[in-house]
Amino acid sequence: MAAPPRASNPQSVLFACAMNSVRSPMAESLLQHMFPQGLYVKSAGTRKGELDPFAVSVMAELGQDISAHKPQTFEELEDWEGLNFDLIITLSPEAHHKALELTRTLAADVEYWPTQDPTTIEGSRDQKLAAYRDVCDQLLMRIRRRFAKLGSAPV
Repeated sequence: MAAPPRASNPQSVLFACAMNSVRSPMAESLLQHMFPQGLYVKSAGTRKGELDPFAVSVMAELGQDISAHKPQTFEELEDWEGLNFDLIITLSPEAHHKALELTRTLAADVEYWPTQDPTTIEGSRDQKLAAYRDVCDQLLMRIRRRFAKLGSAPV
């Protein structure tokens, strides 16, 4: 009997987006809080951004502190610790193309979860926060669905 694909029960997950400043750090924190011992979780971007204060605020509402997150690129992550991930979940088209490029030489599965970039939302502080909360809620729903079979813990 063939072994199931590594991604069906990953031990290590990389979330990737454009600048590793909003979506991927949120997803990294959400999954880490679900499985504090069971999974190795990191995030990276195709380019380096600055950690977004709205992302920090929205995660703080859930009791998760991402204020110490330092955005990093795929290259920086590879130089620092290597790209030894079972599963790469991409949240932007740019990151998806980069991940597919990497899998020519890496044995990782890639999943694309198109996720809106809340930094493009115009309006008041409340309207912007609402957009970030929507992204956070979408990520949380996808993560719960995707990783439910691993036996979830509360977020």
